[in-house]
Amino acid sequence: MSSTEDEQLADLKDWWTRNGKPLVTGGLLALVIVFGWQAFHKYQSNQSQGASMLYQELLETTLTPDGKPDAARVADLANKLNSEFGGSAYAQYGSLFVAKVAVDSGKLDDAATALKAVADKPANATLGEVARQRLAQVLSAQGKLDEALKLLEGDADKAFLATREELKGDLLVQLGRADEAHAAYQKAKAALSDEAAVGGLQIKLDDLAKGDA
Repeated sequence: MSSTEDEQLADLKDWWTRNGKPLVTGGLLALVIVFGWQAFHKYQSNQSQGASMLYQELLETTLTPDGKPDAARVADLANKLNSEFGGSAYAQYGSLFVAKVAVDSGKLDDAATALKAVADKPANATLGEVARQRLAQVLSAQGKLDEALKLLEGDADKAFLATREELKGDLLVQLGRADEAHAAYQKAKAALSDEAAVGGLQIKLDDLAKGDA
């Protein structure tokens, strides 16, 4: 892997773990807590005990205390969820786990495959948006910037507007489209109330201004 590819992968891993508090803070644990917990209890009430146990095992296998999950075991559990409960929200959460582990291992093609499967036919809007944004990041790390940007076209739910627009801005900067990047960052900033997050966006806006000077 070239030094440029190493840098892109490092940036992707950093984004994956820090960007957009409700989206990625704390890795997938935050995603499950914020968007999945209520649905998980509903899922438990109307699906088999086996599915509940399988999903719980996947959580425990992926979110290990040392941050080093068994990738093969994660994939096996996610495959079981897909084969037995394909198309369900929790089978797709399993695919997000697989993608995260793949990114951490530097296997971007595997991550893209898992994310695309969710983005193409999401079980709900939340899963669709999360998968699209993460897939865009993976594609960016692979140098497929135009393809990544295309994923972020159209309207986004208010809860995801800031992370989507900031990601668009990052992609546009890489493409050398400074004016469009500035507009995207401004949209992201306007959608945020968190001072720390706004501060980070302001740094990016200031960097663009310096580039114009």
